[in-house]
Amino acid sequence: MRILALVLAALIIALQWPLWIGKGGWMRVWQLDTQLTQRQAENEKMKERNAALDAEVRDLKLGTEAIEERARNELGMIRGDEVFFQVLDRPEQAKNSLIGSSPVKIQLRP
Repeated sequence: MRILALVLAALIIALQWPLWIGKGGWMRVWQLDTQLTQRQAENEKMKERNAALDAEVRDLKLGTEAIEERARNELGMIRGDEVFFQVLDRPEQAKNSLIGSSPVKIQLRP
């Protein structure tokens, strides 16, 4: 009777092995499901990027505002009736040296 129980247990384990760990088992299904979820997230990001690029192409083809904006930002172009002021920041070291420095003392010797 004991031998029959062991044989049946071994048979059940042998039948369950492919289901849980085998080539088409639950572990592989879980891995594929994880990969599918990742790919779907990547696809959503790409769809959003493509939609933004499509909108930009449409603006460049149809509207002049996008062309003007690019010309201003990337090429520094201005209209004929505008005045352009460019403010340059000093490097941090130059700011600190001007703030913390004391006046220069000049001594004259007779």
